Amino acid sequence: MKLLLDQYAYLDSYIHRWQPQPKFIALISLIFAFAFIQNLVFLPLIIFITILLYLSSNLPFHFLLSRLRYPSIFILAVVFLCPFFVGKTVIFSFLVQIKLEGCLLVILVVTRFVCILTTSLVLFGTSSFITTLKTLKSLGLSPILSDMMLLTYRYLEEIGDRLMTIEKGLRLKGFHPHKFSYRNCQIMGNLIGSLLIRSYNQSKLVYQAMILRGYNHNCQLPKEKTKPTINLKHWLACFVVVVISLIIIASSHLLH
Repeated sequence: MKLLLDQYAYLDSYIHRWQPQPKFIALISLIFAFAFIQNLVFLPLIIFITILLYLSSNLPFHFLLSRLRYPSIFILAVVFLCPFFVGKTVIFSFLVQIKLEGCLLVILVVTRFVCILTTSLVLFGTSSFITTLKTLKSLGLSPILSDMMLLTYRYLEEIGDRLMTIEKGLRLKGFHPHKFSYRNCQIMGNLIGSLLIRSYNQSKLVYQAMILRGYNHNCQLPKEKTKPTINLKHWLACFVVVVISLIIIASSHLLH
């Protein structure tokens, strides 16, 4: 299993050339603005901003689809029941009642979800993961948290590969994962428990190896000799995006 969030970080676009700090601040402000929207009036605006942002990043469309696939399963499971239970205005009735308020809520939630996830992919997909971590540390993130994020990103792939190996072994022994039965539930439970125990043991070994090599989160790292130059053009773009985000938040709050 490969996460590969930064597999297209080598591309050349304005978003890729945007300095990490102003880019992170600008896109995070957009994500918060999208999350605050409660009115359908703003949906065309955030869709337009998201499309413009993604096209500016030169990221391929299949990259977006591949990353939307699995999170969409969870969001669809949540919004599936909304048209049947939310609201009072019935627009269709045959065995079950479909309500207008629930349908509008589904449109709002799905649109926000897609726009937020797409913006997040632009943020993390146009810079290497190490560059993103350095940006977070420069903005005040604790070194412990940054180390945990780096190790989590690194070992999620290893855990995923181990899971695939175990699943292949089970299939070779006649296990059918898509067949629902009590025995299959027991096997899946044992599989998850085994994977958790192995992951915990792996984390202990990794931590002990880091300690033996002198790891200490309290140690002072040498300061960089060359500080990154401040490009006013990049920070001006950040300021414009932050102002747009604040306008969206304030307008959404007033119209709610």
